[in-house]
Amino acid sequence: MSALTSTQVLAELAERYGISSNYHDWLGEYVEVSPEVLVAVLAALDVDAATEEAAQAALDAADERPWRQTLPPTTVARTGAATEFFVHVPAGEPVTVTIHLEDGAVRDARQLEHLVEPRVIDAAPVGEAKFQLPADLPLGWHEIRAVVGNTAEAAADGAAGSGPVATATLIVTPDAASTQLDARAWGIMAQLYQARSAESWGIGDLRDLRTIGQWGAEHGADFVLVNPFHAPSVTTPIEPSPYLPTSRRFSDPSLLRIEDLAEVLELHEAEAQRLLELASYGQAANRVDAIDRDASWLAKREALGICFEAARRGDHDRWRAFGNYCEIEGQSLIDFATWCALCEQLGGNWRDWPEAFQDPGNDAVDEFRQQHADRIEFYCWVQFSLQEQKERTQQALREAGMQIGVMNDLAVGVHPSGADAWSLNHSLARGVSVGAPPDAYNQMGQDWSQPPLRPDALERTGYAPLRDMLRKAFVGAGALRIDHILGMFRQWWVPAGMPASQGTFVTFDHEAMIGVLLLEAERAGALVIGEDLGTVSKLTREVMADRHVYGTQIMWFEREDDGTPKRPEHYRQECLASVTTHDLPPTAGYLELAHVDLRERLGVLTRPAEDERADERATIAAYTDILREEGLIGADAPTTEELVLALHRHMARSNSQLFQVALADLAGDRRPINQPGTYREYPNWTLPLTGPDGQLRLLDEVLADEFAGQLAEAAVRPQAE
Repeated sequence: MSALTSTQVLAELAERYGISSNYHDWLGEYVEVSPEVLVAVLAALDVDAATEEAAQAALDAADERPWRQTLPPTTVARTGAATEFFVHVPAGEPVTVTIHLEDGAVRDARQLEHLVEPRVIDAAPVGEAKFQLPADLPLGWHEIRAVVGNTAEAAADGAAGSGPVATATLIVTPDAASTQLDARAWGIMAQLYQARSAESWGIGDLRDLRTIGQWGAEHGADFVLVNPFHAPSVTTPIEPSPYLPTSRRFSDPSLLRIEDLAEVLELHEAEAQRLLELASYGQAANRVDAIDRDASWLAKREALGICFEAARRGDHDRWRAFGNYCEIEGQSLIDFATWCALCEQLGGNWRDWPEAFQDPGNDAVDEFRQQHADRIEFYCWVQFSLQEQKERTQQALREAGMQIGVMNDLAVGVHPSGADAWSLNHSLARGVSVGAPPDAYNQMGQDWSQPPLRPDALERTGYAPLRDMLRKAFVGAGALRIDHILGMFRQWWVPAGMPASQGTFVTFDHEAMIGVLLLEAERAGALVIGEDLGTVSKLTREVMADRHVYGTQIMWFEREDDGTPKRPEHYRQECLASVTTHDLPPTAGYLELAHVDLRERLGVLTRPAEDERADERATIAAYTDILREEGLIGADAPTTEELVLALHRHMARSNSQLFQVALADLAGDRRPINQPGTYREYPNWTLPLTGPDGQLRLLDEVLADEFAGQLAEAAVRPQAE
């Protein structure tokens, strides 16, 4: 077989699995993906393409796969649509297909005329039938059941997969998001760990979130967007980035306000005294110019242990509520708590554990669960307590007058050594990681070290991993921001050992991914926002618009076709707009070019610093001219604070339904919380709030400052006529 034919087979095989064999880069140049990359990405999906013969065999198997399954593993339908699907049975055999709804009702699927020749599989002819779902099926997670033959035995079989009775997942999704806003709204975006109050234990918590929300509501705000609340490691050192968690299905226990937890418990005198000592230790960290997650968590973990023992001997009704919570959460909670307990014994990286403990289904793990049942129960109880405080926080913000309340943030992926990577072992691709291709800002590409969910595993499992993650993300929230929503359409996979530029795109079934997102949002009664900054495909924006998923626009990045700053009336309506973002300095810092100074100091500029400064000054000057035209500043040179207020008044007039103001801007901070392109060169995600003078500011001080009130007033939205 010629080299050309071999390349064609590899490209065909890659296409079957949604892997791009070519693409156009950020400059519009055509790129052929190397055979080495294609072979490595296919291997991550357990497809052997290392030799010509293996690739051809895998291609033949991919072509036959649907014919070996009675039903497709998952069917996704939109409400109101008469969706069609194929059923494969031994040629000549009759088949009956029914729909079993969540509520127990049963509906019939209608067989359509479909004439196609049988196909020989393993020396036996297999026929193909076409069925149609009723168009009026309710939203939800249902089951398709196919009974092959006419025997009562077949109908009673009930076995999943191929055979006399086959079952498969049916997901009926909304056509579009139904939760919408009645009027334009503004809110506050906060890296909550920065928002330390006098009572915090060195890190902002859910009580601090309530404080921000209630203050915001008093000033007309309708939401608080927070950093991802996903769980980090329970062992130190703790990864500081909220965008590289150990689990996206469970939450960070450092969010808990210990005093709120303890006030409903009957503590012994010694226990109460120890909590006071721990509180004093934690609160002393509030005056240190760094967020020490390790110290905060170690203090809170001891305090939670005290509270747990008190809870076990206390209110029986609450303990029963905890039991109900565990029953609802099921095996995923047990697995997460088991991972936490194992980390305490074996270290925080499960890939370094003895092999017997590297799979949650192994006998050694089950034996460990029995031996450490109390510790596993403790970590289950911590998550129960977190859910209670999150739900109470959301309730408090809604009662304060916010129409949305908490807006949660969903990270792109998880840490490769963490809980989800361990418990979802069979649903994640191995030997690759998610990243981003080269672009204008990162010309070498990016490798985020996150193991991706497998598209084929999602289909095989009925999208349960995605559903479970989204359900948890909507807890205690009125809206959810999806970081890098392009990942629900396609992802950049980088094979292990290769540079980030040597990857390729892997396509996901966006109809299913967005459908599951909208279904869970519908059930939560929540708004959905997709972060679609940077290089995003035309398809992504078209689908978002069609299904009413809000987008994201940052003022500094937005330009008209002629290169001038985008006018407020030209922003998308279904959009979350802001002046700045967590990957840029606060607005005052940007205006003073703190980002250029920092990047120059760190050596991460790709061109001379003076060229960077000249371009940024030109951008700021263009906005200054617009602000004068709009009468938002006078003829004299404005101060930094005057420009900050004017830019927010300018953006508050935008066409976007949602507008947000950074808590760091309310504080007058200058320092960026994250500098992209750095690792330990800059203290990313660990800096507390400071004021214009660079001095630490507690949340109480920020919200009491006159400037914060002025900025909140500037953010109030004029309503559309």
